[in-house]
Amino acid sequence: MSALTFQALRRLADGRFHSGEDVARSLGRSRATLSEALKRVPDLGVEIFSVRGRGYRLAEPLEFLDPAAVLRRSGGGITLEIVDEIDSTSTRLLEMAAAGAASGTCLAAEWQSAGRGRRGRPWVSALGGSLTFSLLWRFERGAGHLAGLSLAVGVAVARALAACGAQRVQVKWPNDLVVDFRKLAGILVETSGDLQGPSVAVIGVGANYRLNEAVLERIDQPVIDVAHCATPLPTRSALLGEMLGHLAPALADFDARGFPAVRDAWRGLHAYQGRRIRVIPPRDPPYDAEVTDVASDGALVVSLPDGRSASLSSAEISLRVR
Repeated sequence: MSALTFQALRRLADGRFHSGEDVARSLGRSRATLSEALKRVPDLGVEIFSVRGRGYRLAEPLEFLDPAAVLRRSGGGITLEIVDEIDSTSTRLLEMAAAGAASGTCLAAEWQSAGRGRRGRPWVSALGGSLTFSLLWRFERGAGHLAGLSLAVGVAVARALAACGAQRVQVKWPNDLVVDFRKLAGILVETSGDLQGPSVAVIGVGANYRLNEAVLERIDQPVIDVAHCATPLPTRSALLGEMLGHLAPALADFDARGFPAVRDAWRGLHAYQGRRIRVIPPRDPPYDAEVTDVASDGALVVSLPDGRSASLSSAEISLRVR
């Protein structure tokens, strides 16, 4: 995507009609060059109208992230970088971590072209309709002591969403946030470091903010966005700032006390607690079970049909209707 595309979209962000000639002149480009740049806008998940005699207009106003507003809400301790476009914030932040980037470095993107979910799945996002960022955090603990980190992050993100007015937000093991069993956000944690410490984690968060029908058609599971569960709708900047403001102390606490410190809070938020589920292990055949607990290391404890218990450290789960 060209830089001109994003520059033009900032001129059109208010959702009103703007003369193509005026926009092109303000950007120091030709009318034909602008027209070519705007042809890529639908690839960003944004709907744009072109009407002869009136110019260009976005179907909905577009909010770009405001760094100052984010940092005011985050409460400090965060170094923030916002880019228009990137393949993956986590991929880039892993490179920055290897080069010595400081703990608390956050990289947010207006649009990701190759966002990653769990098990290599793509994360579908839209410019202005999603919130995608990654946060680097360095721990004194070794990588082996970071079990349950994605669950602790889930609690912090759920609390941030609730603080921004989102209703009925719950967690789903091991790394999703849901509302009424529909996915609202996902978490991807990638860790590295010495066994005894120190270690580093890059925490990727993707949240559905306000998705249009074209984007929804590209997602292969039930989803919901913040616009449908928060009234009034917070700005994307406020939401990012609130998430960072909850994550920083939560990660510091996790470094000191691990997942057991938030285990009870996670239990209270778990949408699937006590429910019958379908378990899909990485290699073995699927089977049915019932969720009974979460272990101190973040493993999901389930009851099998024969009465035995099992602990899941890696699997996919889905709700089974009785």
